[in-house]
Amino acid sequence: MAQDASDDRGVLGPRGVTLAGMGANVALAAAKIAAGIAFASQAILADGFHSASDLVTDVAVLAGLGRSGRPADYDHPYGHRRISTLVALFVGAALLVTAVGIAYNGIAALRRPGDGSVRPLVPLVVAVASVVIKEGLFRLTRRVGRRAGDLSLRANAWHHRTDAFSSLAAAAGLAGVLAGGPRWHFLDATTAVVLATFVALAAVRIVRESAAELVDRAPDPATRAAIRRAIAATEGVQSFHACRARHVGGDIDMDVHVQVCPTLSVAAGHDIATRVRDEVQAADPRVIQVIVHVEPGEADARGE
Repeated sequence: MAQDASDDRGVLGPRGVTLAGMGANVALAAAKIAAGIAFASQAILADGFHSASDLVTDVAVLAGLGRSGRPADYDHPYGHRRISTLVALFVGAALLVTAVGIAYNGIAALRRPGDGSVRPLVPLVVAVASVVIKEGLFRLTRRVGRRAGDLSLRANAWHHRTDAFSSLAAAAGLAGVLAGGPRWHFLDATTAVVLATFVALAAVRIVRESAAELVDRAPDPATRAAIRRAIAATEGVQSFHACRARHVGGDIDMDVHVQVCPTLSVAAGHDIATRVRDEVQAADPRVIQVIVHVEPGEADARGE
């Protein structure tokens, strides 16, 4: 199901915030690359290519948003939510490649004799503007991603944050060049290497989280404990076992076996299963599917 640009509260939705980020990335990448070439700044040029890489991930996120929300069909009986996880994995891999490229260019520049050609003022202004814009996009995209429960949006938000970090590092280096003159021009390339570290760390985190979801990692212990408390407190449940939960597309799927009084009717057992589902989803709204297997318990236990 396609996502609207805005939701019913008049704020940007997943598609709208991604399109806004794409527009900003086009403008910033063009400005940074032009400034890097015109003013001989390796740092702002590397930062520009980082912004250009964001365009690729924006397109991937948009494609994922268009497919991950589709309902289940014959070939995909569990739905398409893992598409957003695959997109997040792609975003992380793209970030890691970007980090390697930035570091390589920066080290290569450090090994070349400096010619004092860097003119830092305009690149510095561009870098500072990028910090402000990208930090704003990070906060907006993260908020929308959390509200939508979409892992690919949250990953893309961190892509914006790493661009803000890289621009901040570039700005610091360019400010040093501006203040120190030709003797400090090595700071331009040095900051290009430093900012690659920020990018790589974010990339590893995104790849790790996406890969963990693809291999059905369970939710954190606090979430699991809250789910178990909700099941145990459900009226009619004598005991339960085989309680399993996993992350899927930023949400949680789970199943559990509950024991009930064996003399209950099928309808009464079904009602207890429904209550278990409702109690679990009330305890954690991220749980969007609860499969409850009803088993006979003890005839003289609670729930008779």
